[in-house]
Amino acid sequence: MSNFIVGLTGGIASGKSEVSRRFEALGIVVADADIAAREVVARGSSVLAEIAHRFGPDILLPDGSLDRARLRQHIFANNEERRALEAITHPAIRARVREICDAAGSPYAIAAIPLLTEAGGRAAYDWLDRILVVDAPEAVQHARLLRRDNIDAELADRMILAQASREQRLALADDVVVNDGHPDHLQVHIETLDLKYRELAAERGAVL
Repeated sequence: MSNFIVGLTGGIASGKSEVSRRFEALGIVVADADIAAREVVARGSSVLAEIAHRFGPDILLPDGSLDRARLRQHIFANNEERRALEAITHPAIRARVREICDAAGSPYAIAAIPLLTEAGGRAAYDWLDRILVVDAPEAVQHARLLRRDNIDAELADRMILAQASREQRLALADDVVVNDGHPDHLQVHIETLDLKYRELAAERGAVL
């Protein structure tokens, strides 16, 4: 069981997944909120039923699963609807991520939470020991979104603007990794932070 948990966050297309993979390669358990989000809205789940009740049955595919593409288009066009979705899903996602972190067998655990800032920050996640922000210039995020999601520039802009600002995320940070496309530079930062977190976790264990 891990007694030291690091929250990992960053803007959309900032490279959080790449940072997570590099921590995992060092033997660290990563509880990914995006994976937890898919788990909690699985077909037949109570969370999916609540989403269908709030947004209408058309938000479901014929097999009863969530139509993610349709939901994404809907919420990024309307901030009120996006907040309504988050109010339904965030508590369940938060509980699932905490469960995985608590059960981790690595020296510390990473809670990868893309919407940490939007979901209440430290107040909502008071069990995080540190917060690591993956930072990337907005122009880099935009270019990655176009390439990754095959969407138009207007939707990419809306997706970026729908999230907390870069400044708001950095205000939460204990640590920052700049992911502007240089993998060697990124790896050095990850390895340095890994050593730091292992030391902090060992100190915590000694105190406990």
